[in-house]
Amino acid sequence: MLEQRASSFTRRSIKNESKARGLRLAMSMLDLTTLEGKDSPEKIRALCRKAIHPTEVAIDPPVPSVAAVCVYPALVPLARETLAGSTVRVAAVATAFPSGQFPLDVRLDDVRRAIAAGAEEIDMVINRGAFLAGRREEVAEEIRLVRRLCMELGGVHLKIILETGELETYDHVRRASDLAIDAAAAAGPIGDGEVFIKTSTGKVSPAATLPTTLVMLEAIRDHHRRTGVRIGMKPAGGIRTAKLALHYLVMVKETLGDEWLTPSLFRFGASALANDLLRQIFKLAHGRYMAAHDFSEA
Repeated sequence: MLEQRASSFTRRSIKNESKARGLRLAMSMLDLTTLEGKDSPEKIRALCRKAIHPTEVAIDPPVPSVAAVCVYPALVPLARETLAGSTVRVAAVATAFPSGQFPLDVRLDDVRRAIAAGAEEIDMVINRGAFLAGRREEVAEEIRLVRRLCMELGGVHLKIILETGELETYDHVRRASDLAIDAAAAAGPIGDGEVFIKTSTGKVSPAATLPTTLVMLEAIRDHHRRTGVRIGMKPAGGIRTAKLALHYLVMVKETLGDEWLTPSLFRFGASALANDLLRQIFKLAHGRYMAAHDFSEA
C-alpha cells in the first residue's frame, strides 16, 4: 500500500505555469554537496559560486540561489568565506560521517569543531548498527547530545541522517524516524525547521526513494498533529532529474501541506539535480533545451 501510494504521486498532471514555479522552488531547496576525498579549495569555491548563481545564462525571472552548501568540517571556513554576504547557508557533515561508527566522544568533538569553524547546519549520522541491534536508547542519547550541542553553540540547525538503505524495512524506517524526532525534541524545544530528518548519506544504495520518503513524511505529519512542531525533511541521494524532484514536491504538498513547501522545511540533497533543473527552466523560458555541458558541473 505504501509503494502504491508513493507511485500515485508520479501520475499527477502539472501545468506549465505550476511546473515553472516548482522548478525554481526545487532549486531554492537544494543543498549542493561535495563529500569526496579529492575535494579541494578550488572545487569548494566553484561549488559556492554555483550555489549563489546557479547559472550565468540569462533566464527571466532569475534562477534563485540554492539553500545551502554541504562540505566536510575541514572545508567549512573556506565555504563560509566564499558564501559571505549571500543567503546560502553553510552545512557540514559530522559524527563520523558516513559510518557513524567512531567512539561517541570523537563524534561529539566532530560536531563541536564543525560549529566552531562556522557551520550553520550539522548533518549527523545515526549509528545504524546500534539501531538494528536493538540498542535504541543508545541511538536516542547520541541524538540528544548532538542536538544539545547545536542548541548551546549558537542555535545551529540539525539534520539527522537515518541511512534508510541500511535499515532494511519500512517498519525500521518509521521507528528510526520517530526515534530521531522524539530524541531531538527531548533535548529541548524545537522551532520550525530547526531539526530535519534525512534519508541518506549518498554513500549507500538505495538512497532516497519515494516510498521511504513517504514513511518519513508521515512520521513528521503525525508528530505535527500531536505537538504543532514542524520537523523538516531532506531526501538525499539518487534524485537526479527535475521530473523526479517535482514528484517529491507533489508528495510533500499532499502529505504535509503547503507549509512545508519552503527551503526552511524541505531540502533536496542532490547536487546532480541542479543542472537538470536548469535545463528544464530554460526550456520553459525559451522553448528549447540547452546541452548539459552548457552548465558548469560545480
